[in-house]
Amino acid sequence: RKIDACSNLIFQNTHDQFHHSIETDIEGNIWVPSSMDPSILPKEKIGLYNKVDGGYIDDGIAKLSPDGKILFEKSVSQILIDNGLEYLLFAVGDLVFTLDPVHLNDIQPVDFDGEFWKQGDVFLSLRNQSMVLLYRPSTNKIIWKGTGPFFNQHDVNLVNDHKISIFNNNTKVFANGGAVVDGNNEVVIYDFKKDKYSTYLNESLIKNDVRTIKQGRSKILPNGDLFLEETDYGRTLYFKSDGTLKWTYLNRADNGKTYLVNWSRILYTEDDLKIVNNFLKRKGQCNV
Repeated sequence: RKIDACSNLIFQNTHDQFHHSIETDIEGNIWVPSSMDPSILPKEKIGLYNKVDGGYIDDGIAKLSPDGKILFEKSVSQILIDNGLEYLLFAVGDLVFTLDPVHLNDIQPVDFDGEFWKQGDVFLSLRNQSMVLLYRPSTNKIIWKGTGPFFNQHDVNLVNDHKISIFNNNTKVFANGGAVVDGNNEVVIYDFKKDKYSTYLNESLIKNDVRTIKQGRSKILPNGDLFLEETDYGRTLYFKSDGTLKWTYLNRADNGKTYLVNWSRILYTEDDLKIVNNFLKRKGQCNV
């Protein structure tokens, strides 16, 4: 749903169960993951879909207009099937059917044409595949499939015209049970020109013990500074481009407990500041 500065409802869309990240493209359209109910996949493959009762989670990508109308919708499972990757959904493994093989957690729209992508493409982060896809909705084609030095990742961002950043949770499940961060979280850079992965300010993340098991966000600013959210432990951190910690915030309440932070954003452009200032001015005019 969308509300204004005075909490008045502008629109509400309950067509799907929308979840995780919400991003806007250059045209103001909204991209958001959804759980498609009912699933479009045949029941002989996935059974009767019912997320509430623990059925197959058919994550989809949805594009909404600025006023909340669905313009495009596609099952990620179906995208994988259409592009010859059905084995990712129904591999034999330990002979146990996987109810959540995709776990889409981020859609990053591409707002400009380049050597490696086109405006209108989207990057998709598939947590349970430890995989990032570059997908072209206009042709239903996967342009690039990225796997490598990241596990259970979140938050894909464009860095420039040939690099992307990936928040690597580095979360694994070992024999003693339970998910753990194997070392620390990382900000991974993939360079399309060099076909090479690297890490960004990794020593700073090690020094500050950044290790959220789930979720997490990172943003490399144009000046090279790094904004980061450590979701599970209620921390946001800001590193200068040389790796020094400029500031950190811990979401600790008066009762002494620390609470989650979720989907934090850093507002730093002139347009961002105008939006915030206009919001604050309008909020001050609300009738109480």
